[in-house]
Amino acid sequence: MAGALHLFQAAAKPMTLRIQKSNDGDRVVFKLTGRIQGDHLSALRALVAAEVLNHNAVLDLKEIKLVNREAVRFLVQAEANGAILRHCSPFIREWIVQERNAMRRSRAEHPEVQE
Repeated sequence: MAGALHLFQAAAKPMTLRIQKSNDGDRVVFKLTGRIQGDHLSALRALVAAEVLNHNAVLDLKEIKLVNREAVRFLVQAEANGAILRHCSPFIREWIVQERNAMRRSRAEHPEVQE
């Protein structure tokens, strides 16, 4: 199973995120290229939802050039749900660690608030 999905920010703007889906043994690999931003997340969540729930998803971030905070929070949640983050840059990895820690502190300080 191989395919590609192109997401565009707007018709007049260049592609911001490309997603290629392939199989690697029993895992489904989503190779992401470009930028991951908040407006991409609903489509990205829908694509990886079943594979993440089955612990079969790999998000290959080697070609990711830019992320925003919403995207990092998505990556934190995807990893917490069993996704593997492959080729994650040190900068993005550190941001994920910081965001995960901040989310944990927030939940501990405000258990009545659920995200």
